Order: sequence, then C-alpha cells, then structure tokens
Amino acid sequence: MSSNIETLSTSEQDVQSNPSTFHLSPLIRVTLLSLYVALTVPLPFLAQVSDAPIPPVLLWGGIGLGLFALYGALSERVIVDNEKIQVTYPKWVPRFFRKGWELPWADVKDLKMRTTGQGGLVYYFVSQSSEQAYLLPMRVVGFARLVKLVETYTGIDTTDIRPLAQPWMYLILLGLTLLLLLVDGWTIWTVFSQGLMAWKMFIIVKI
Repeated sequence: MSSNIETLSTSEQDVQSNPSTFHLSPLIRVTLLSLYVALTVPLPFLAQVSDAPIPPVLLWGGIGLGLFALYGALSERVIVDNEKIQVTYPKWVPRFFRKGWELPWADVKDLKMRTTGQGGLVYYFVSQSSEQAYLLPMRVVGFARLVKLVETYTGIDTTDIRPLAQPWMYLILLGLTLLLLLVDGWTIWTVFSQGLMAWKMFIIVKI
C-alpha cells in the first residue's frame, strides 16, 4: 500500500492529501423521497373519507417522522483522505439512528464481494484488527473517483468494481413515481370533491 502511494507524482499527492467528500447522488435522493411522498401522502385523506380507526392527524405525524428519518439516511457523506475513509451524517441526525463509521487505510485487509438478494454485487472492507466488515458506499456522486482513491491508498485492484445500480434504473423509477403522484393528486381531489358534496348536502338538509 505504501509503495503504491509513493509512486504518485507530487501534484497528485497534494490533491489527495486534502479530504475529498462524496455525497449521495441527487437523482437517488429525489427519487426515493418522491416515492415515499407518493406512497404515504394519500393515506390521511383516505383515512378521513373511509372513517378509519386511525385519526388523520396521527398519520400526518407518522409521515412527517418517516420523512425526517428518510432524509437523514439519505444525507450520508463519504470523506476520504490519505489516512482513512469515513462515512458520516449531519449533526442533526441522531447517532442511535445513523452512527457512521471510519476505517484507517492501514487497517484495510481486503475488499470482499457479496451478492445481494436482487442479484447485484456489493463490496465490503475487511478490517485487519477485527472481523467487522464495512460496506463500500456505491451510490455516491463520483463513484469512479472514490474507487480510484481506494485503489491508491490500499493497493487493492478495483478495476471490476461497478456501481450497484445504473442511473437509468433510477430514472425509470422516478418516471413511475411521477405517474403515481398524478394518481395521488386525482385521489386527493376526489376526496375533497366528495367532502364538498357531503357538506352541500348537509346544508340543504338543514335548510
């Protein structure tokens, strides 16, 4: 690992000695947040029109809490310098919810591949000092540069490492989510229309 770093030119060393920060892809964040909204926002309106046992106010509170948790999880940041790789979250994200981790390059033993339940490939850092494994973040902007830095600081061949999901997959999901939001808009409009009609009927009966 050290010999690999020593072969870098002086200009490359100057650049890589400064911490590099990688954020989660905006496409992924927008898609997942939009999907969450599309799946949950109609629920309070449907509960109101169907006289569900759960009050709409309670549903709104749960939706807001879930949105806060999802946004916090999607605020992941990967910080890389010449000593370690670190996954952190903003200070407002509770540590019991998202703790983050850091791993010195000198403690990296290997980078192991694992297959997901959907058939994708993920990679884990294996530590020399413990049996704990650390998931290589694969949904960040500049993933190719991140992988190159990993190879530079560890000496591990990362030629065959590819992102877990390609952008076109999230574009398709975003398109379907927008269609779902249109259906949600129609559903909410229908609920309001029925409520307005019921209110008019009530006034007529009273008169």
